[in-house]
Amino acid sequence: MYRILQTVLVALIFLIVIPAAGLRAEEQLRDLVNALGTAKLSDMDEHIAALAKSGDPKIVPVLEALGDGNLYARKADGQVFVTHESAADLVLTDPLSGESVGEAPKSALQKIKVNNSVRRAVRTALGGLTLLSPDRSQRFKAAQSVLQSPNADALPTIENALAAEKDAAIRGLLERARATAVLASERSSEEKRQAVQTLKQSGGREALSILSAALGTADKTLKPEIEAALASIEQVQALWAAGQNVWYGLSLGSVLLLAAIGLAITFGVMGIINMAHGEMVMLGAYTTFLVQDVVRTSFPSLFDWSLAIALPLAFLLTGAVGLAIERGVIRFLYGRPLETLLATWGISLILQQAVRSIFGPTNQEVGNPSWMSGAFELGGLTITWNRLWIILFALTVFAGLLFLLKKTPMGLQMRAVTQNRRMASSMGIRTPVVDALTFALGSGIAGMAGVALSQIDNVSPNLGQGYIIDSFMVVVFGGVGNLWGTLVGAFSLGILNKFLEPYAGAVLGKILVLVLIILFIQKRPRGLFALKGRAVEA
Repeated sequence: MYRILQTVLVALIFLIVIPAAGLRAEEQLRDLVNALGTAKLSDMDEHIAALAKSGDPKIVPVLEALGDGNLYARKADGQVFVTHESAADLVLTDPLSGESVGEAPKSALQKIKVNNSVRRAVRTALGGLTLLSPDRSQRFKAAQSVLQSPNADALPTIENALAAEKDAAIRGLLERARATAVLASERSSEEKRQAVQTLKQSGGREALSILSAALGTADKTLKPEIEAALASIEQVQALWAAGQNVWYGLSLGSVLLLAAIGLAITFGVMGIINMAHGEMVMLGAYTTFLVQDVVRTSFPSLFDWSLAIALPLAFLLTGAVGLAIERGVIRFLYGRPLETLLATWGISLILQQAVRSIFGPTNQEVGNPSWMSGAFELGGLTITWNRLWIILFALTVFAGLLFLLKKTPMGLQMRAVTQNRRMASSMGIRTPVVDALTFALGSGIAGMAGVALSQIDNVSPNLGQGYIIDSFMVVVFGGVGNLWGTLVGAFSLGILNKFLEPYAGAVLGKILVLVLIILFIQKRPRGLFALKGRAVEA
């Protein structure tokens, strides 16, 4: 009997006390919301922090309305409402329950003013309140928001969220956010040391800026640890910066490889200094522009395939132009390098002016397909998709050309003509046909290079001029007519350029590279990989 009475008594306590406590909590929360209506701008941060400390999800729409400027206080009794306009009046919504409570004229309400400081406080508070959301994307955004706006008052919320979080990426953000908040708080020196170590391990520019800011306000016992952490992060950042320069160099090298690889085979087989090679690159880029223009207007759903359509068209167009140049001009100038240089330079000017007359002198818009847009992080490196695809494309073109030269009858004839033209002719190889096809092939590859370059450079009549000198440097440095030399030369010069530019600037960097190549050629006149053959060695 006694146990039954005890159970009944406990039940009565739950029925009476808990609802009463809930009502008191609701009243306190409403009082905090209503206090926003009378608070000064300078005190708003404290009121927002008090609301956030409640941890009640009902506060989220209130803070969102405050940040958006949709929170009003009624002049008659100071009650605060979320509002939206309806004709001349304002529709009132209860801030906690979300229920509509009628309308009121604007004159009966006072808008709660906000400024940038209040908006920052709102973002921080919202970040803390949504850290426990079941939606991963909301938790991720909230963790980022808390990390970007460190606030010691948010520490309990961050720690609660950290204890419940299972996602590794969000946990990493929360750990850094907690460390940042600890450094801004009155926590013990030991906790602050642990926070410094956490930020040191996370590394990156974000940790550098946080620790640099904390260094100014840290006590004497903590400053040596912060300075050591900063030095360690800076060393790691220097290594990642060197890695980023290598990546930029590989990216530039792939561009140089695409621009120079066609020049290498024509220069090696025919001995022609083709100053119009850059214009073949330019024609390939304009082919991409034309294809995308047609696709945008007539077949917009095929835009992601525009480069796949442009590649064969650019190869055929520039290959045909190259064949016409060889048959119409170059074949009459074999053995006369100076005249060839002047003739191809004149052709380059004619092609530039023709494109300028047709398309105008301004840059043309060429877009990136979705699969070439954006970037991703790899450790401390930022890798852009368009550069990555161009590197892969350049290596694919290199492998295809290598296969052509080593495994096909045409390639065998090209190598024979390169090594000993007279002997090849005496063996029945039609050297004029090989010359024409080689020039067309080199021009076609330059056109495909223009398709790739259109994704990272301005498409204009002067596009090719920016790569012709670098292409010749690559060919001479790597070894005339040697594909492996062109590959090594392109990537070597690309990386060297990117390491020199931060110290010497873009122009002086190129001059230094040119001087180094001249000095190198003094020791190895035939480049890194010299061709072998009786005619070549003679």
